[in-house]
Amino acid sequence: MRRSGAFDLMRVAHRHRALILTYHRFSARDEDGKTSAANFAEQLEYLTQRYNVVPLAKIAESINRRDTASRLAAITIDDGYCDAYEIAYPLLRRYGAPATLFVPTDFIDRRVWIWTDKARFLTGQSASQKFIAEVNGRRLHIELNNAASRRDASERINAALKQLPDEIKEETIERFASALGAELPKSPPAEFGPVTWAEAREMRANGVEIGSHTLTHPVLTGIGDDRLRQELQQSKSRLEEVLKHRTEQFCYPNGDYDERVQCEVARAGYRIAVTTVRGLIKKGDDPLTLRRIHTERDLAHFAQSASGFEELKNKARRIVTT
Repeated sequence: MRRSGAFDLMRVAHRHRALILTYHRFSARDEDGKTSAANFAEQLEYLTQRYNVVPLAKIAESINRRDTASRLAAITIDDGYCDAYEIAYPLLRRYGAPATLFVPTDFIDRRVWIWTDKARFLTGQSASQKFIAEVNGRRLHIELNNAASRRDASERINAALKQLPDEIKEETIERFASALGAELPKSPPAEFGPVTWAEAREMRANGVEIGSHTLTHPVLTGIGDDRLRQELQQSKSRLEEVLKHRTEQFCYPNGDYDERVQCEVARAGYRIAVTTVRGLIKKGDDPLTLRRIHTERDLAHFAQSASGFEELKNKARRIVTT
């Protein structure tokens, strides 16, 4: 379909709907769960040839004018891992593409891990074994035999952990570590490490906006009002203190938000916030609940998602099933 031009037609039909792309991890070569340097370069070439790749703020300005300009696209990178600087940043500069990097500030300060990485570390480091993990009354039968089973185990554990209050989540992770005979380092190891503030300043000076992803990356819908305000306000203050620039962009950790969270995001002074809800942007959309397109590894599926064809296909499936 890509070679036939079907996605080109969809892209033209959706030319007044802006595209915001989501990335997380990058790698030098093909690696599960990460965008390889070769794939990212291919996608940047595709984007810069077909779209007007702009800073995220430009898309928000267009929405506020209720006049979404033609062929706008923005690149966002969540979490602030070191590979955003090592792999993605040189390619962004090569193609002259702006982007937005969303960082949890306590992670950049190396005070915390991103909590989902703890299960990945534990299942990856532990000796081969079978065990039963109990989370919130659910019994998970875990096998750690090979790379595939370890990835599956970490994703199942993280899905269960996501349902827990933040403080119980950390206690449960510590129990996993004990049951597996493993020890979690206080700071994230290199594989799960963040960019440095010096790297963030360099990126900021060369076309990569730095936005807030809270202090510690909690599920915001599961924390109290005081903690919520702290996560939103103190991360914003820390970014402005270090980068000497006003911070108005925010990303909801894990994509979780509700009316209470959205109101506090606005109250904290953020002007733009992105979600994990899939879809393109149209004029009049709420700038505090912007949809994004999740990137794909191969160019054909990437083009399908970016064009809006994937969204149309999913709508058709829902109609058929109902």
